[in-house]
Amino acid sequence: MSSADWMALTTTLKLSAVTTIVLLILGTPIAWWLARTKSKVSVVVEAVVALPLVLPPTVLGFYMLVALGPNGPIGGTLESFGLHHLAFTFTGLALASTLYSLPFMVQPLKDAFAAVGGRMTEVAATLRASPWDRFFSVVVPLSRRGFLTAITLTFAHTVGEFGVVLMVGGNIPGETRVLSIAIYDHAEAMDYASAHLLAGGLLVASFLLLLTVYLLNRRYMVVHP
Repeated sequence: MSSADWMALTTTLKLSAVTTIVLLILGTPIAWWLARTKSKVSVVVEAVVALPLVLPPTVLGFYMLVALGPNGPIGGTLESFGLHHLAFTFTGLALASTLYSLPFMVQPLKDAFAAVGGRMTEVAATLRASPWDRFFSVVVPLSRRGFLTAITLTFAHTVGEFGVVLMVGGNIPGETRVLSIAIYDHAEAMDYASAHLLAGGLLVASFLLLLTVYLLNRRYMVVHP
């Protein structure tokens, strides 16, 4: 691997880690609300959350680019305060990636929270446990399979992003150039050896990551039938 590819790997891992952490913080309350609420608005929220699953990445990337650019509502507001817009920056890339990977965090957590049900938290409430205590002492331990799946899928999905990151971040070495773009560059230059090396590495890493999750989930089911 060249130094440029190593930088792309570093940027990819950094982006995946930031996206996963941000979505864990933001996606957990969204998933909890969706799993518990009876509001009719929840259908609309679920549709919005799931939209990246069916929306072409370039469409989301285009609108994020417009919003984050110098003439967009976000980028323009920042520039009016003397700051730089977020198009073609790592921060803008992380924002776009967070939106694009949202369903991969929220959906597994929502299913896990729904499976817990309300009986355990009601019992904890009778013991005068606060809502926060009930959530972290009862819900989180019982939902750890969902957390493991959500974190893994979010991280792996971010590693493989292409359309969104290319539209919003471009191809700036050391800043926004990630592995998926590096593979495309090598293939376009007909440097198939380098493309095979990066693509094969991602294939093996993704497979091992998913295999680990499935094995841990199966082990949990055996221990906790």
